[in-house]
Amino acid sequence: MTGSASTDRYRSRSLWLDGLTESLSPRDALNTNTAVDVAIIGGGFTGLWTAYSLLLKHPELRVAIIEKEIVGFGASGRNGGWASALFAGSREAMATTHGVDGVLRMHQAMIESIDDIERTCIDEGIDASFLRGGTLTVSRSPSQDARTIASVGDDRFWGLGDQHSRLLTKSQCDARIKVAGTREGAFTPNCARINPAALARGLAKAVEKLGGRVFEQTDALSLRPGSVITSGGKISAETIVIANEAWSSQIPERKRSIVPIYSLMIATEPLSKDFWSQIGWRNGETLTDARRMIIYAQRTADDRIAFGGRGAPYHFGSRIKDSYDSDSRTFRLLEKALIEMFPSASDAAITHRWGGPLGVARDWESSVGITENRSLAWAGGYIGDGVTTTNLAGRTLADLITGDSSPLTDLPWVGHKSKKWEVEPLRWLGIRAMGGLTRSIDATEARTKRSARLRNRILDSFTGH
Repeated sequence: MTGSASTDRYRSRSLWLDGLTESLSPRDALNTNTAVDVAIIGGGFTGLWTAYSLLLKHPELRVAIIEKEIVGFGASGRNGGWASALFAGSREAMATTHGVDGVLRMHQAMIESIDDIERTCIDEGIDASFLRGGTLTVSRSPSQDARTIASVGDDRFWGLGDQHSRLLTKSQCDARIKVAGTREGAFTPNCARINPAALARGLAKAVEKLGGRVFEQTDALSLRPGSVITSGGKISAETIVIANEAWSSQIPERKRSIVPIYSLMIATEPLSKDFWSQIGWRNGETLTDARRMIIYAQRTADDRIAFGGRGAPYHFGSRIKDSYDSDSRTFRLLEKALIEMFPSASDAAITHRWGGPLGVARDWESSVGITENRSLAWAGGYIGDGVTTTNLAGRTLADLITGDSSPLTDLPWVGHKSKKWEVEPLRWLGIRAMGGLTRSIDATEARTKRSARLRNRILDSFTGH
């Protein structure tokens, strides 16, 4: 593949990568056996934040990141750009082992991680279009009303007050973003809009400035005690960090730890001033509604709507291929949802369509951990809520790797172990059934204007939430 063809392939991965002005030509690959203190598999947010956090505190460490493609190629360069306080895990399960205090500490750590992302962008001069506008959730049916009310009620149950979330009337929602069919909604200030690819690429430069090494075009083929066998040689390390989220399912030793579930996005052309004067959306809010098949959106810095959602199929054997990043049926559903919410965007051109896999653990819980001898560390299972969680993971891993006891190393998700996913074909059958069930709930509730209670309970039993 020529250099031009290679960078074109990378730019086509997302609106975010396509819009970068910098070159996407790959950094040098690893081409010889080498030894470091910490070897990190994966040039996404988890790996980058881990390396950055380690080198800030311990600049004497030899830290290397190995990345199969380029920094930001995976979910870190393709996601919806939500730096939110959402954490993939059950509060009830967390309270069982760590009490209410553990739930509240975890939530506060997520909020502080948003702060840390903003602070790093300022300190390192990273222009990631960071704008803390919160998240608006609109409710567009009676069943969505119930879920929205229950979500805010859950915050109250755990002692989180109005400063964390609050219910809004229709007029209050419309004053923020005028979404067709809005009945009521909710708002949390704990989210920022970002350009994720710009953040990832900026972090890589910051890591290199601190003395870290980033090897691109270097595939991790297998793990050995104290070393990673790569396409460019063996890299020996005191600690190996598995930080490649959905792609960790492609490492034989990690095959059933994580499954790759696809999420897809579309983006409009830049929209007119007249459109925005009708819609509002002036304060950088991220946007969703309360359907079961998750959708998410932001107004980009260049006045597009970037709009994403789940629903693309899981592929047998946890396969990941470039061709799976595009699913015409899912793209059609996203365009339909976008126009239903914003009818005045019906004539807007869709300039970008993209997607990619996110990582899901069997119990739908994120985790971070390290072995007793500190030879192997990991983080992942973010289920699409990884922009902020990866920052927390990286800072936590840095303390775990160096043996520094801190409030981060005492958080409830540290050391959590999810059981392995089922073998195929059970895995494929179960995940496909969950997707079908989710779609049927939304279709039934849209048609009948009533909650599909039994199917909702069945779906909740699958995810544990």
